Amino acid sequence: MAKTEMVEVATKDELVEDGRKIVAIDGLQIGLFLLEDEVFALENRCVHQGGPICQGKIVGQVLEEIDEKGRSVRMSFSEKDINIACPWHGYEYNIRTGIHPGDSSVRLRTFKTKVEGEKIFVELPVKARSVAV
Repeated sequence: MAKTEMVEVATKDELVEDGRKIVAIDGLQIGLFLLEDEVFALENRCVHQGGPICQGKIVGQVLEEIDEKGRSVRMSFSEKDINIACPWHGYEYNIRTGIHPGDSSVRLRTFKTKVEGEKIFVELPVKARSVAV
């Protein structure tokens, strides 16, 4: 396993609830997201075709209610499961887990985060150093 370290990448006041900030660290772009006072970090690269996933639309996962005959009754958006949709082709991933809602084997690269006071840290390979965009 590669050696890692926690690297300071931003401060909490740089993030807004349900918003994002993209930082660059040694050529690696990482999207930071604040959801319900928790910070999540995703690589800004869609696994479908390499699009800038973290620049996409933030939406609740679409929920479909099916009746006993298998017919769609209504659709709504989840308030709990928040996704990011790639601006290139619309692939969606759960911001908290990086997992595609329709195929759990399709996932974005995620990074552990830690908040100390106002500082936000992301766990990265030892060689990476923080340079905010």
